Amino acid sequence: MQSALDPASPDAGRIYLLTIVMTGGGVLIFIGVTVLLLYAIFARPERRAWLGTRRTVVIGGLAFPIVTLTALFPYGLVVLRNTDVPVPGALRIEVVGEQYWWRVRYGADGDAPEFTTANEIRVPVGRPVSVSVTSADVIHSFWIPNFGGKIDMIPGRINHLHFTAERLGTYRGVCAEYCGAQHARMAFDMLVVGPEEFAAWRKAQAAPAAAPGNPFLARGRELFRQGGCGTCHAIRGTEADGQLGPDLTHVGSRPTLGAGQFPNNVGTLGGWISNPQQLKPGVRMPSYGGFQGEDLRALAGYLESLK
Repeated sequence: MQSALDPASPDAGRIYLLTIVMTGGGVLIFIGVTVLLLYAIFARPERRAWLGTRRTVVIGGLAFPIVTLTALFPYGLVVLRNTDVPVPGALRIEVVGEQYWWRVRYGADGDAPEFTTANEIRVPVGRPVSVSVTSADVIHSFWIPNFGGKIDMIPGRINHLHFTAERLGTYRGVCAEYCGAQHARMAFDMLVVGPEEFAAWRKAQAAPAAAPGNPFLARGRELFRQGGCGTCHAIRGTEADGQLGPDLTHVGSRPTLGAGQFPNNVGTLGGWISNPQQLKPGVRMPSYGGFQGEDLRALAGYLESLK
């Protein structure tokens, strides 16, 4: 679901109300100006003469727009006043935009340790969420239409977004600032779940990767190591500690692959490993065509098993 016209948080609801007010006002002004224009064109000269008087110009051309804009400006500030104000006890999430994916870090929360994932955000319904955003390369823009306005992700700067999800569901977030060839295919899923489900998910995500359950998956793990994948990717609980690419500790639990572009399964994992440049040209990951047949299936199967 991705719609700014279907607010799922109080913050987005205020922005939606502001949109309705400004759109409605704009429509009324447009209709009024159109009626006056048609009147000026078709009415008799003696009847439309008042349109050119000093009083009409002052009231319609100066007083009306000044009063209208003066009223709308503080109203817009009031609507957006709490967008960047932190809420005590909020769930803290850090999102880093990278070409062309999202690095997501959950800060420590009580007894729950911090951990890193990618291209997926999960939050509990009803709890305030504080998201801090920045960029590792170029300017991106973080936007979940159902939960509020866009917020820029600028290298070297941290911006903040605060919201409280009121409704369970899966919502789509996107990059709203052109950032390169694959800008249009840089998305993520935000899942709003119940508190118990969130706590269980967080506990599982903070744990190290599970050991392979059979020789076939163990072969995939060895191929991951031999292929040098750990240079760019981290799998907690193994020697792989790369930081250039997404953390793969629980990659098999994510609903999508390629920043919201493909369903996450063994087939798409295999295709992504062998030729990501064909699936998403311009991504930083090179193609690994050397993995074929059983080797490719074992490697993809191992990654898919990391739930």
